[in-house]
Amino acid sequence: MTDNSARAAHAASPPKASTFVVVLAFSGIAVSLMQTLVIPLVPELPKLLNAEAADATWAITATLLASAAATPVMGRLGDMYGKRRMLLVSLFLLIAGSVLCGLSDSLTPMIVGRALQGLASGVIPLGISIMRDELPAERLGSAIASMSASLGVGGALGLPAAALIAENFDWHVLFWTAAALGAVAFILVVALVPESAVRSGGRFDFVGAIGLSGALVCLLLAISKGADWGWGDALTISLFAVAVVALLLWGWWELRTREPMVDLRTTARRQVLFTNLASIMLGFAMFAMSLVLPQLLQLPEATGYGLGQSVLAAGLVMAPSGVVMLLLAPIAARLSAAYGPKVTLMLGAIIVAAGYGLNIVLMSEVWQLVLVSCVIGAGIGFAYASMPALVMGAVPVSETAAANSLNTLMRAIGTSVSSAVAGVILAEMTTRFGPADLPSEDGFRVVLAIGAGAALLSFLLAAFLPRRNPAAAAAPHHAPAAAAAQAVPEDEPQLAYAVQDAARAEGAVEIRGFVSGDDGQAVGHATLTLIDMRGHQLGRAVSLADGGYSIWTPGTGTYVLIASAAHRDPQVATLVVGDQPLDFNLILAGSSKLTGTVRDLEGKPVPGAVLVLTDVRGEVLSTSTTDTDGAYSFSGMTAGTYTLAVSADSYRPTAVFVEAHGTGQTRQDVELRPGTRIRGTVRVREGAPLADARVTLLDAAGNVVGTTTTADDGAYAFADLTGGQYTLIATGYPPVADTVTINGRDDDDRDLWLAHKD
Repeated sequence: MTDNSARAAHAASPPKASTFVVVLAFSGIAVSLMQTLVIPLVPELPKLLNAEAADATWAITATLLASAAATPVMGRLGDMYGKRRMLLVSLFLLIAGSVLCGLSDSLTPMIVGRALQGLASGVIPLGISIMRDELPAERLGSAIASMSASLGVGGALGLPAAALIAENFDWHVLFWTAAALGAVAFILVVALVPESAVRSGGRFDFVGAIGLSGALVCLLLAISKGADWGWGDALTISLFAVAVVALLLWGWWELRTREPMVDLRTTARRQVLFTNLASIMLGFAMFAMSLVLPQLLQLPEATGYGLGQSVLAAGLVMAPSGVVMLLLAPIAARLSAAYGPKVTLMLGAIIVAAGYGLNIVLMSEVWQLVLVSCVIGAGIGFAYASMPALVMGAVPVSETAAANSLNTLMRAIGTSVSSAVAGVILAEMTTRFGPADLPSEDGFRVVLAIGAGAALLSFLLAAFLPRRNPAAAAAPHHAPAAAAAQAVPEDEPQLAYAVQDAARAEGAVEIRGFVSGDDGQAVGHATLTLIDMRGHQLGRAVSLADGGYSIWTPGTGTYVLIASAAHRDPQVATLVVGDQPLDFNLILAGSSKLTGTVRDLEGKPVPGAVLVLTDVRGEVLSTSTTDTDGAYSFSGMTAGTYTLAVSADSYRPTAVFVEAHGTGQTRQDVELRPGTRIRGTVRVREGAPLADARVTLLDAAGNVVGTTTTADDGAYAFADLTGGQYTLIATGYPPVADTVTINGRDDDDRDLWLAHKD
């Protein structure tokens, strides 16, 4: 089946949304469970692995570092080659890592296995991106909220499950459980989750990937191990310095390269930037709870503030917070639809801060900590549910996986910093209990206060996000083909939501219709934007699988409707809207990207080659030049036949036919053959150059290859020659002939001497 027919079939028979949303959320929970399954083993790891305590901590650190390196890379690869494909790769790595840990009894295979598990961390951002590509607008908000909340849900449920397994079975069962969950998720994804047709294509930025991964590994390694090595230790300081330098160089490279790993210009948009900064603070705040509450629950009652609970009891206290996150996900989605995800994020941050404030005064009974964990979990659920919507609302559809992965990475950085800060505070603020020093009650309160401060800082950062435009409204529940027109920020695009039974401004008028391709097939997931004649955005909608859309104007008047979809040429129409609904259908012609590499006969890239693209009539459509890797690209091509002409210094020009399919990416590599030159100077007997002498070149068969006239300096040249024997004839004085044999690779310098006979 061709790409076009596959897309058409997919649009006509979309997958059951509820089914693959559950599968993706389950996959996210399986991956987040992996993060906490090992926590009950941490005190026992040195004995279980026959390793030093300092070395055993690498089983935790390896997961953190691998996750930081893999998350943005998997997101970019998902945008380029398929999000479902990279989701399956991530789940396979989770299974492989879990099996290796389940078979290990020593440190080295455990570290390798935990690193492989960390490489699976891209599952959640990839799942969110698949949802954006596949779900109708009315289902998108709640689905994304559930997927985003799965990160917290898995973390909360993983601790009691791990404690139960660790107390009753061999510790290897923990990892076999993780492998089983990963295998189930893998099978379900293969069977039930569709592959998105939205692809960015292009070349993978290996330099950017290595630079970002190296910088993050240095940064997180310094943060996670700084307390053990000493914050003033030369190694710790060196790692921080290398991280800063590497990030600066990486940023310089990303701004210069044509297809960057992370589009920093998009990331710098206010909506993306402040969402990511708020994510760091909320990641910090979330992990502070995970560090403080279990310790308070497990410390001996004799301390005066410990509650003397087992690991299993501590996990059961934390579990309700995960349930709260899951239950609040649809509520958070409805709140975002009605008031915007900015409001949901700010509300979540305030609830988290309130939970920490409550914990400072309520920490003496088990029920109090259950209450606190639920309050903080509710805030985290609201906040995490809103972040993907904010990020995806400000980036192109083809970059959603990379943008979500970067946001997930920001949360991970926040949790790493939280662990380091809390570790330092609890190590410094101690109380003597028998032969041991334990964290003091004041130390816990300081950590809680810092967690509250981080949540409040997240609230302040969210306040800088663009506000919604109240002019936009949602689609009616009775419009069968309607994707809602959405309230959007004034200066940034916003993810579309469908809000049922929402009240509209009096006098609002509907524009409705269908979006199709030039092949007659429905175009689902097309983005429609309505602006007024001054360029102000009034509404936004997304077409359904059948191509139907609905968008509402504030009233009668003249408006501009912009429609765009992946791999299609955008369309803009000026519409005059009266007091009755306006039916308007849009046709988006297929558009594709032509890419390739120009190489020589030895397979080496040819930089600086000039490419000219013409249509069947010979009209020049576009020109391009190859980069240092010999790569080129042309965008915005419609279906049809083209001629691609390529030329470069020291090579023979060539031309090839290109058949563009109209959607997706067409690749055409070109091979250039070397072109040899014969050049020289025509001189008289005294050695002076002779101008206006006529030079003729004949091939071995006597055919004229070319003629030229010498310049003022007597110079002549013939280029683009293949190997073989040639004859040079110069006239102007009595003619002179010379035989030249060239090898087809190297230039030949040949001077000719003309003179009258004595």
